Amino acid sequence: MENNSQFLAGNIVVAESAIRAGCQFYAGYPITPQNDLGAYMAAEMPKHGRIFIQAESELAAINMVFGASAAGARAMTTSSSPGISLKQEGISYLCGAELPGVIVNVMRGGPGLGNISGSQSDYFQATRGGGHGDYRMLVLAPNSAQEIADLTATAFALSERYRMPAMILYDGYLGQLIENVTLPSCQETPALDRPYALSGNAGRKSRVIRSLYMGDGALEEHNQRLQARYKEVARREVRSEQT
Repeated sequence: MENNSQFLAGNIVVAESAIRAGCQFYAGYPITPQNDLGAYMAAEMPKHGRIFIQAESELAAINMVFGASAAGARAMTTSSSPGISLKQEGISYLCGAELPGVIVNVMRGGPGLGNISGSQSDYFQATRGGGHGDYRMLVLAPNSAQEIADLTATAFALSERYRMPAMILYDGYLGQLIENVTLPSCQETPALDRPYALSGNAGRKSRVIRSLYMGDGALEEHNQRLQARYKEVARREVRSEQT
C-alpha cells in the first residue's frame, strides 16, 4: 500500500505502520476488539516476505516474540486486555532478558472477561509493570489514528535502543474509529547492532540470554542495572508532564 493518506481504522493503522516500520515477525491470537489488526497482518506480512503466526494462545504468542527477538528479529504481538493479562509472564521475561519487542494493547472493559467494548482500564498495569515486579515498559498512548501512525515506528526504535519492550496502548473505540491518516513511508528494517542476538556462534564467542540469576547478589546487580536504564528512559523520553 503506497498511498500515504487514507481513511483507516486505528487497528489497521498500527498494523500497516508496523509493516512500514520493518516489522519482521508477528505472532498473535484472536480477541475482540483487535481482530481486524491480526487479520490484516495475516494478509499483508507474507506479501513482504515476513512471518505471521496465529499462535495457539496468548501465552504462546508472547513467547514466540521472545524467541524471535532473541534471534535478532524486529518482533510484535497484539491483543486486548484479558489477553494482555495472559501475556504478563512473557512480558516480564522479555524485560528480565533485556529483549526488545512491541506489544499492542487495544483495551476493553474488565475485570475478568468484562465485555468487548472499549475501555481505558489498563493504565496502571501498563505503566507500573503487570508481572511479578522490578520492571517497567516503555508505554506510548496515542489519542488519534494519526498518533498511532506516528508512534508505531517510535515504539520499535525506542524498544531497540533501550533493549526493553514497548507497549502501544489505546482503547477499542480508537481501534475501530476511522480517520484520515497520513501513513509513514515504507522503510527497510534497519541493520541494527544486536550484540545479544542468538544468530549462530560460528567464528565468535557463544552468547547467552537469560532472566534467571542465581549467584550471590547477581539478581540485585541485574535489577540495579535495569532500574538505572528506566531512570534514563524517564529522563530522556517522557513526552508528557502528566503522571
